[in-house]
Amino acid sequence: MTVLAADHLVRLLHRTLPDTLLGVYLHGSATLGGLRPFSDIDVLAVVRESMTYAQRREVVEELLEVSGVGGRRYVELIVVVRDDVRPWRYPPTCDFLYGDWLREEYERGVIPRPEPSPDLAPLLTMVLRADAPLHGPPPADLLDPVPHTDLRRAVVAGVPELMDELDSDTRNVLLTLARIWTTLTTGDIRSKDAAAEWALDRLPAEHRPVLAHARAIYLGEEAERWDDLAPRACAEFLAGVIRESYAS
Repeated sequence: MTVLAADHLVRLLHRTLPDTLLGVYLHGSATLGGLRPFSDIDVLAVVRESMTYAQRREVVEELLEVSGVGGRRYVELIVVVRDDVRPWRYPPTCDFLYGDWLREEYERGVIPRPEPSPDLAPLLTMVLRADAPLHGPPPADLLDPVPHTDLRRAVVAGVPELMDELDSDTRNVLLTLARIWTTLTTGDIRSKDAAAEWALDRLPAEHRPVLAHARAIYLGEEAERWDDLAPRACAEFLAGVIRESYAS
């Protein structure tokens, strides 16, 4: 499934960006211990120049037809212009983003445009560490390493938005908060289940069942239901220790 989805993306990018595509790289769960039941196929493409409106529309229209459809895994595709991220500066610019949480916007005709994206700091760090090219040279030939200070502030920048999404995406928010805490404390970027395992050993007893349930859902071991748990209290605790870890 991973190979088929990644190969499809590479062919799509070759077809739509024939003169500007420099490299295509796998990252995320596929390179951090293996895909889980809810894992997306995460791909970064590096290009020479910004995508045109027609290219953006073509990629969105094709991914709407295949991402998460017919039993396929969901796809997250991010495109960056090499000169927007090398030399490195913060915040970096994301030239194009496709993710299925934005599907309703795409179906209404919204086409993703370039915008600053702190989230690129951990993503580019994962790409460099994974070193998993699908097309082109090793990622270090096209991307600069992200300074640790920028990695730390980037992962913290997304916490308020995560808290806003807790009710609609409980499992993912809890696991992402655990991952942020892990990164701030250890400097590593781990898979969501590995980050949750690290955090569980450090959580107060009253919050462990919540995060353990989120991890079990992610691994396909339990069905998602929160009726007898308190995910908000756990999330607020995690957000608090993230603030403390960042300040220290």
